[in-house]
Amino acid sequence: MEKLTPQEEEAMKAVWRAGSGSVKQLLDHLEEPKPPYTTLASTVKNLEKKGYVESRLAGNTYLYFPAISGEEYKKKFMNSVVKNYFDNSYKELVNFFVDQKQLSPEELKDILKLIEGK
Repeated sequence: MEKLTPQEEEAMKAVWRAGSGSVKQLLDHLEEPKPPYTTLASTVKNLEKKGYVESRLAGNTYLYFPAISGEEYKKKFMNSVVKNYFDNSYKELVNFFVDQKQLSPEELKDILKLIEGK
């Protein structure tokens, strides 16, 4: 599966939050500023073509629902980031955030607790 554009990711988040729904219902699950109805409809159709959402006809309205969970998407995306930017090393990923001072010592302790708890 290919990486989503920021616009597609926002639409996908709405689908995940809603569970399923029409384009109109999905609009209710988007944050402001919301795109026009037609823009969201096109984006959702693209997501369907890419295999991220599925649809079924309910009366005269299409309902869309996720074909992949948010966790599955995160896993695929993060694995790709680690592989392509950090030589397939999660240690290098963490080291990057430490070097950038984006992880505090407290957050590192929390990460260690998570690892030790597994």
